[in-house]
Amino acid sequence: MDFAFSPQCEALRSTLLDFMDTHVYPAEAVYHEQMAASADPHAYPPVFEGLKAEARRRGLWNLFLPHKTQWTEGLSNLDYAPLAEIMGRSHIASQACNCSAPDTGNMEILTMFGTPAQQERWLQPLLEGEIRSAFAMTEPAVASSDATNIECSIRREGDEYVINGLKWFISGAADPRCSILIVMGKTDPSAPRHLQQSMVLVPMDTPGVVNVRALPVFGYQDQEGHCEIRFDDVHVPVENLLGDEGGGFAIAQARLGPGRIHHCMRCIGAAERALELMVERVKSREAFGKPLAEQGVIQEWIADSRIEIEQVRLLTLKAAWLMDTVGNKGARTEIAAIKVAAPNVALRVIDRAIQAHGAMGVSDDTPLAALYAGIRTLRIADGPDEVHRRTVAQRELRGRER
Repeated sequence: MDFAFSPQCEALRSTLLDFMDTHVYPAEAVYHEQMAASADPHAYPPVFEGLKAEARRRGLWNLFLPHKTQWTEGLSNLDYAPLAEIMGRSHIASQACNCSAPDTGNMEILTMFGTPAQQERWLQPLLEGEIRSAFAMTEPAVASSDATNIECSIRREGDEYVINGLKWFISGAADPRCSILIVMGKTDPSAPRHLQQSMVLVPMDTPGVVNVRALPVFGYQDQEGHCEIRFDDVHVPVENLLGDEGGGFAIAQARLGPGRIHHCMRCIGAAERALELMVERVKSREAFGKPLAEQGVIQEWIADSRIEIEQVRLLTLKAAWLMDTVGNKGARTEIAAIKVAAPNVALRVIDRAIQAHGAMGVSDDTPLAALYAGIRTLRIADGPDEVHRRTVAQRELRGRER
């Protein structure tokens, strides 16, 4: 295994670190001020426009996409890993570089499965950062960790598909720039279990698309929103089918693998920032006659955090390397393993940092509380821990090549 970063990656990493220091971190306070000044918790804060322009100027744009296209050169998964980690240190960095979920996954499947017309209509403006998108799969009435359970109906009537169903926790759908939904539903309930589903492109302004509410996560209303959306006799042309009819489950798997490892990469960045904040805090505070940094339990927290971060970073790099060398399917077990390990490690590190900050740690005076809330959702999003543990266990039960 060779985890060495390419010269291109090293150059981008240096540029990105400088961008974070000179533009992103200083913009975090501006972002919060602009959001607080708006009556809409999902408003698009103007600070992003300057950040996006600077990111593009520096070549820090669409870094996530491994496929070489007319719009992007593409990076390997291994080269993207340290860049996503750096962006994971701030909740605004990924969007500044047009590398934020769910757009990244949606752009990947539009690249792989979209028709030229679909790519021109939706992929190009997404790559340009002109619009945003959402991925509508999860449903409240079924265990959506098994995507074959979904019940949303996509019925063909002549030259149209008619969609009826209810989706929820559809991330990104509250953003005023969200223009397109990729909706997964059943086109043929009588087909074999994994061939019943299809995906269709549904513009947000299509009649019958009802954005019922934006759901809070641990009391936070994220800027992009996590929405409950109802589809009431929504009509779209058959040309809006993504890929083949009955191919929805396969497309979902193609989308979720890279999405999962991107989350893990960002988790490491969040953990690194939490560790930095913890170290700064314990150096500056004194209790019981000596600095917190000299207390044995604090040193144990710091040591355990560094050890755990390094372990999950190595597993993430291995999974990324396998994706590049043997493909997403060949890396399935490692992707499942890191999807369990990275959020849990990040949560432990953030929790220690919160404890080191005392009451301040649970306030909004540091990014720790919001980091914890966001990363706790990753133990559920893109498949809960239990599903990924099942994947790892099944691989062991089948036996490994030695």
